[in-house]
Amino acid sequence: MILYLHGFDATSSGNHEKMRQLQFIDPDVRLVSYSTLHPKHDMQQLLKEVAKQMKHSDDPAPLMVGVGLGAYWAERIGFLTGLKSVLINPNLHPELTMQDCIDRPEEYVDIANKCVTEFRLKNQHQAMCILSMHDEVTDNTLSANELSPYYLIEWDTVQPHKFPQLAAHLPKISQFKTA
Repeated sequence: MILYLHGFDATSSGNHEKMRQLQFIDPDVRLVSYSTLHPKHDMQQLLKEVAKQMKHSDDPAPLMVGVGLGAYWAERIGFLTGLKSVLINPNLHPELTMQDCIDRPEEYVDIANKCVTEFRLKNQHQAMCILSMHDEVTDNTLSANELSPYYLIEWDTVQPHKFPQLAAHLPKISQFKTA
């Protein structure tokens, strides 16, 4: 089972396409949706939904995949639920990058402050990151610097921020899922 977390643009047709591509790894790909606008509520919603999905699966190696803001959540929810996660062009600091998009971006700071100290160290090797060299939204060199001590980093030389084509990375995602 693969749990897919969309980015800030929840209604993008690219989400369906990425889910379809992920079915080459596992036919059971499930969208885990959230509002994107209310971080505290989103965290509660995501934890409940992931727990519900886990009850209805017997997959010995479930995986979370998130893009952009969805990758922010995939890392945290994956850690809290013990699931491996794939972070595609993660929005690591939405409290800064979402200032003009949501009402209370400071809620992300509150979430970070309540998170387990050094959670990435405790989550080491439980996530892999796929970063676009040509991301028009995020400076992924900063993301790589922040995440590389803890997770495997894969660079993509073609895809933009929304990462419409996962094909080149499907074998590595599949291997990571089952390792």
